[in-house]
Amino acid sequence: MAYTIRAVRTADWEKLRELRLSALADPIASVAFNETYENAAAQSDEFWKRRAEQGSRGLLAETFIGEDGADGGLWAGSVTVLDEGDSAHVVGVYLRPEHRGTGLAVLLFAAAEEWALERPFVTRMVLHVHENNPRAEAFYRRVGYRRTGAFVKDPKASEFREYEMIRRLPVR
Repeated sequence: MAYTIRAVRTADWEKLRELRLSALADPIASVAFNETYENAAAQSDEFWKRRAEQGSRGLLAETFIGEDGADGGLWAGSVTVLDEGDSAHVVGVYLRPEHRGTGLAVLLFAAAEEWALERPFVTRMVLHVHENNPRAEAFYRRVGYRRTGAFVKDPKASEFREYEMIRRLPVR
């Protein structure tokens, strides 16, 4: 499959909303999100427009999407990265089921890392993976992330953990 990886633009808000709602409705992927489908679906158009314009406003966040050129520009997946001082925090990772295992995740993570490398103080990438998401953890390990030993409780179900994983960035 041929993907175009790019940052979300303000005009993309409707596609951003549709992809996020698809992620939250996906029984496998939804475990990775702290937001619920019901809360996201209830958000106003203005909310989604603000979310889409984060990167273009120069805020400390960017969402990258993978467009499937063979499927009329369908958004096949996304990743968001946040500047948190010395860390770039990867959140909101989602690939539609039919695009998992195609290499799209590697491309999205490369874009997030490139973004992080443009920030002089960022030395590492960090993310959290739910204990019930072994496929995601296996992918993160393949692209160089390792558990730190730290974890947070799942805000939706405190009996579950989300493990912290990091990847050190090359010295620049």
